[in-house]
Amino acid sequence: MTPGETAVVAMSGGRETASLPTRVAVVGGAGFIGSHLVELLAADQLSVLVIDDLTHPCGVALPAAVELLVTDAGSPEAADALARFRPQALVHLAAKGGVSRALRDPGDHVRRVLANSVACFEAAARAGCEALLIASSGGAVYGDAERLPASEELTPAPRSAYGAEKLCEETYLWTYRQRGLRTVALRFGNVYGPRQDGTGEAGVVAISSTRLVQGLRPVIYGDGSQTRDFVFVGDVAAATRAALLSSISGPLNVGTGRETSVREVVAELIRASGAEIAPDFQPAKPGEVARACIDPGRAERSLGWKAQTSLPEGLALTHRYFAAQLARTSPAGISPAT
Repeated sequence: MTPGETAVVAMSGGRETASLPTRVAVVGGAGFIGSHLVELLAADQLSVLVIDDLTHPCGVALPAAVELLVTDAGSPEAADALARFRPQALVHLAAKGGVSRALRDPGDHVRRVLANSVACFEAAARAGCEALLIASSGGAVYGDAERLPASEELTPAPRSAYGAEKLCEETYLWTYRQRGLRTVALRFGNVYGPRQDGTGEAGVVAISSTRLVQGLRPVIYGDGSQTRDFVFVGDVAAATRAALLSSISGPLNVGTGRETSVREVVAELIRASGAEIAPDFQPAKPGEVARACIDPGRAERSLGWKAQTSLPEGLALTHRYFAAQLARTSPAGISPAT
């Protein structure tokens, strides 16, 4: 069996099932996707340990019953906490920069991200963890896929340093499969929604929403014809929870199966904002994939999961979130653009 293949597991009613873990560690659990997942797990009344260095906190308090350790995922402190907590499953959602940062210094990206991730995987395995789930990338790992929507059976061909690092993490997962752990590489589409950082280099929806509520023109790199599979964060958290509570293993696409251009997304956000403004077109970024869309069929067949939030609905919710955030932080008497 190769790293891209999936083990045959027990099925129940067409869905893959496993015993419910009671102790789960979430790396990056105070961040964008992680905080949404942690809320679901807390509602399940699971024991949850969050490990997060708080470099990208989403600004929302974690549920009271959740334990938070502020440290780097690959640190000795994190290893000690995992040894004490003894999680049955670990979900690794932490990130340290996206495509642009990895492109500028691939070596530094590997040192900061891959080395940290593998150290965390090893600490979890030594603590008796039975399952490792990681955030991979459906767009970056497949590269310019030979057919769309890309399924898990396609051979990965990343074009960027970011995608190559994600694929390396997936390969390391295979070594833990050989040691008896269940491993899942969650190949996310372009995740967007409330709590995403709109001040960084990644996330066209969050960045454009932030600029719009500030009365600034959203920026499009290139002509905006590049397509992505935009998937709402609430749906992604639900898929991650379903994979965690299943016995599925191997790569798993988490997306909508629909292509949408960046130009269309920005136009929809402008409509949601009510602003009379035009995008600011800037030169295209090097190494960017022209088209990306992933096939979520395996997740639907195995987990009964399907994205529920339409793009217009999700973009409207996201814009309202960013407008509300700015209203809370603006001086009295100054209203954000709506």
